[in-house]
Amino acid sequence: MQKPPKIPESVLVVIHTPRLDVLIIERADRPGFWQSVTGSKDRLDEPLAETAVREVGEETGIVVGADGVSAAALLDWRHRIEYEIYPVWRHRYAEGVTRNTEHWFSLQVPDGTPVTLSPREHTAYLWLPYEEAAAKCFSSSNREAILQLPARLAGAQP
Repeated sequence: MQKPPKIPESVLVVIHTPRLDVLIIERADRPGFWQSVTGSKDRLDEPLAETAVREVGEETGIVVGADGVSAAALLDWRHRIEYEIYPVWRHRYAEGVTRNTEHWFSLQVPDGTPVTLSPREHTAYLWLPYEEAAAKCFSSSNREAILQLPARLAGAQP
């Protein structure tokens, strides 16, 4: 049975510690492509925060609302961008869909939070100081989100 097309609305979740070490994960389908947690809505009416919580759990094993990771630690930046979907991944969307709307979140977790990757999606992870994590990301918008982290946490709108 073929999977239904992906919904072109997604979340990006920058997971970080209080010291601003950021978790980045390497894509299984593209070795060398490092990123934050990302993922599309499962259904059109799925709330964005629900998408973020689900994707964090699926991709990292981190459960928002358990094990010292408070639900309040998930911050909706109320920021969205629209970008062109990389051609290599367009086959996952309905025919003719070329653009995606991405909503940015952050999630603060305690130092030492264990990570359990979904091997189908990711092969490795790193905790890096936020500037180093940003430099390693393949996506320019992901880099920008990570670089905005200190200002966003301080309540400023970069």
